[in-house]
Amino acid sequence: MSRILITGGSGFIGTNLVDYLSSKGHEVVNFDKKKPKNTKYLKVWFEGNILSKKDLSKCLESFKPEYVVHLAARTDLDEKKDINGYSSNIEGVENVVEVINSAPSIKRTIYASSRMVCRIDYVPSNFDDYCPPNLYGESKVLGEKIVKNKANHTYVIVRPTSIWGPYFEIPYRTFFDTVKKGLFFLPKNHYPKKSFGFVLNTTYQIEKILFAENDKVLQNYYLSDYPEIDLKNWADLVSMELNNKKSNEIPMFPLTVIAKIGDFLQVLGWKNPPLTSFRLNNLITNMVYDMSDLENLCGKLPYNLEEGVKITADWMKNDK
Repeated sequence: MSRILITGGSGFIGTNLVDYLSSKGHEVVNFDKKKPKNTKYLKVWFEGNILSKKDLSKCLESFKPEYVVHLAARTDLDEKKDINGYSSNIEGVENVVEVINSAPSIKRTIYASSRMVCRIDYVPSNFDDYCPPNLYGESKVLGEKIVKNKANHTYVIVRPTSIWGPYFEIPYRTFFDTVKKGLFFLPKNHYPKKSFGFVLNTTYQIEKILFAENDKVLQNYYLSDYPEIDLKNWADLVSMELNNKKSNEIPMFPLTVIAKIGDFLQVLGWKNPPLTSFRLNNLITNMVYDMSDLENLCGKLPYNLEEGVKITADWMKNDK
């Protein structure tokens, strides 16, 4: 078994990854400034901040990991004025790269970026083609460039798409909660295809990338389930699981009005209104990535869409 350091192991994907890799018998340490969401793993928590090279160096020296999965980041979209608000995604990445550069015993590092290095309706021609829609996306672009320009160790950059499942937060926890309350409405006659990922499939994919033979792994992957899902089908499955009925649909015009109201409420200071123009655009726009490279590496995924929805709904019922 291997020693694996996970930065950001108290976050959404990190919480699931700590649990998954620990269940496989690996020795795992969670480097995070926040306590674990799953208190079962308090014993493997190393309190530290990626903005401190001293903290990172101390963790590496004491744990001596063979592999690293770097997930720690600021992931909200709230910063509108200064990209330095996302220093964790820039200076934090630079610190991780520099510390790992000085640890040649580490066999491979996975750096988590984001699909938001490109806006939702932009299909990049390659992994160096960027079109970020906001400051968060820009910070992730800078993080990728730091890895590519400064890392002298073996690494893979992954771009999680839209990942959902147990321990999730905004925006997909909001989606499930809204469906549960019967307040979610799909735009009528808009059924886009989406590259979304159930988090327990994502952790499986990360494991496969982490331990793949060098001649079989690429340097860049999107993380998503395959094939892509139909948003209407997904919403119906969630609604049936939570409410025993299919999801609601209404014409586009009233949703546009509600989204404009949400935009105005954001200006007034409400960080997370149920619907904004940004979210409405996401609802009606296809977001499909070519997942063939990841499928070739990982093969069949452990969970199908129906199983993922049921596991997530059951977790919500027990999450107090």
